[in-house]
Amino acid sequence: MTESDAATRSRQGYQVLDPVWIPMPDGTRLAARIWMPDSARTAPAPAVLEYLPYRRRDGTLPRDELTHAWLAQRGYVGVRVDIRGNGDSGGYMTDEYSKAELEDGLQVIAWLAAQDWCSGAVGMIGISWGGFNGLQLAQLAPPALKAAVTICFTDDRYADDIHYMGGCLLTENKGWSSQMLAYSSRPPDPEVVGAAWRDIWLDRLQHQPLHIQTWLAHQRRDAYWQRASVCEDYGAVKAAILAVGGWADAYSNAVPRTIAGLSSPVAGINGPWAHKYPNVAWPEPAIGFLQEVKAWLDHWLQGEGPTPDMRYRMFMLDSEPPARRMLARKGRWIAEPSWPSPRIGRKVLKLSEQGLGGTAGSGALVVRNPQTLGLAGQRFCPGMRSLDELADDQRTDDALCLTLDSAPLGDPMDIVGAARLTLRLRADQPTGFVVARLGDLRPDGSVAFITMGMLNLTHRDGHDSVTPLTPGAPVTVEVAFNDIAYRLPAGHRLRLALSTAYWPMIWPSAAPLTLELDPQGCALDLPIRPELAEPAPEFAPPEQTREGSATPLRPEAFDRHEELLPDGTQRLTLITDGGCARQESTGMEVGKVITEIWDIHPDDPLSARHETHWSFTVGRGAWKTRTETHTVMTADATQFHITAWLEAYEGETCLTRRDWDFSIPRDGV
Repeated sequence: MTESDAATRSRQGYQVLDPVWIPMPDGTRLAARIWMPDSARTAPAPAVLEYLPYRRRDGTLPRDELTHAWLAQRGYVGVRVDIRGNGDSGGYMTDEYSKAELEDGLQVIAWLAAQDWCSGAVGMIGISWGGFNGLQLAQLAPPALKAAVTICFTDDRYADDIHYMGGCLLTENKGWSSQMLAYSSRPPDPEVVGAAWRDIWLDRLQHQPLHIQTWLAHQRRDAYWQRASVCEDYGAVKAAILAVGGWADAYSNAVPRTIAGLSSPVAGINGPWAHKYPNVAWPEPAIGFLQEVKAWLDHWLQGEGPTPDMRYRMFMLDSEPPARRMLARKGRWIAEPSWPSPRIGRKVLKLSEQGLGGTAGSGALVVRNPQTLGLAGQRFCPGMRSLDELADDQRTDDALCLTLDSAPLGDPMDIVGAARLTLRLRADQPTGFVVARLGDLRPDGSVAFITMGMLNLTHRDGHDSVTPLTPGAPVTVEVAFNDIAYRLPAGHRLRLALSTAYWPMIWPSAAPLTLELDPQGCALDLPIRPELAEPAPEFAPPEQTREGSATPLRPEAFDRHEELLPDGTQRLTLITDGGCARQESTGMEVGKVITEIWDIHPDDPLSARHETHWSFTVGRGAWKTRTETHTVMTADATQFHITAWLEAYEGETCLTRRDWDFSIPRDGV
């Protein structure tokens, strides 16, 4: 470490060093912020790396000042590194989880292990992007990487990341591209890189990609998605992995898959949470997650302390009235010693005109709905923007599609795991998809969302190929639901809702689709956990103190507005004002406002339009910068169309503008 380049700030028991420059073989330097325990100077300590593109000096600083300061006070060297081309790091970013990103990550791990203050053992921790690349680097098995804690992640970049799910195109594929265009467009800090900051910034902007141009070009599960998908070779992972997710998040499926797939030491936790660290998460209960992390690192990095809880721990959700904002959930913790668990049984329900039951019907069931169905659903990844992103009462969507209800339950039913739905169907179009939702039909008539699954019907033989449907010809398909742990109380009914649209989560198919189901070939297979007399897992309460502080300069605000336009188009507008705050540790003042608009006509899937605008401000004192980014996506029957622009401002002067305008053929989507 070159401490002459680092601003050293003393804290109780540790020092904060920033910037610390980590050299790469090509001459690029990555910028790091290090929380150095005082004891590491004389007694080398393990390093815990978090490796992200989200800017260590302002973007993730509030969270980092909780996590890494807490670990440093307990003897771990906390390290936050900006990925190449982001924050103050040099070079250019080309894509998420790129070969360069992972090669750099290997170099960072080796550099950390070689420092005289490091014991030679390295762990990783991260949520979302940092959860992904922590597991991906573990698959590359650098000798020093002994353990990783991966949160809100996926092991399969195609199956259920933010781009595609069930082979269906998620509108968040475009939304995430818009977000990263905004995130990565921000300038480096002049206090770190010096007077060259503007030249570095403008050069970086000229090389910045619009990620959807790559992601939308790969609509099947091809080699692009297979690379860096850990499920391709679980056996390569040697490090001990603590896999963590939340039922309100988009990434909960990866936790049980990873537990089932890895041969290295592994444990899992799925709480009620959205896309957040579990010590600060909503819906509550939050847990003493940092204590869980320390126990994991103590054992697997240092060989100290008892073996951590190696079970798969889950929060069983209780039935509650549906609401878009739920700051806490009722329920209880359960645990399974292994996964898949031999204690989970199966219950099969048949489909008929009368609903769900023990006998299949004889008459055809028809699935037909307007394109506006789905507005009562949750955001694909709640927790990234606001508190109003959970599923609303499902009755408004259910009224537009085929619903099948069970009889009222005589006893509670605990659904734990992934349900499966088999459908024998005929379609009237060569392409399209089906969405299946499970709902809790409560005695008051409200319907709470439980879980869902979706399938691009042209992917029925696998996500690596497209097999168009022959209109009128029968086919049998299987829809996998997302994992869940949910108690359906006695007196409630289970509802299955089926549709061929789910806007604004899923981009619509090229033509309205009608399905005719043969109940004799249909079945809903539920994973049922019996009532077990065993103690519930226990967690300590959250324990954390942020080392720094933030001064609010503008409050956060959120607005959701639905309107019917004169031509019958349904418009949904979400405006998220992320507020503005000054991070006192660095003096950086950061603000953002996001406007998202989704348009669709109930009768025309080709009317779909998604528009996103991000405004980001970054500054300190008289130094003020702003970036404006704008992306629009539309489609016709054969192609997707993307237009986008980026403008970068110093003060009120526009320094540069970039524009994109391109089309990509539809490939069974």
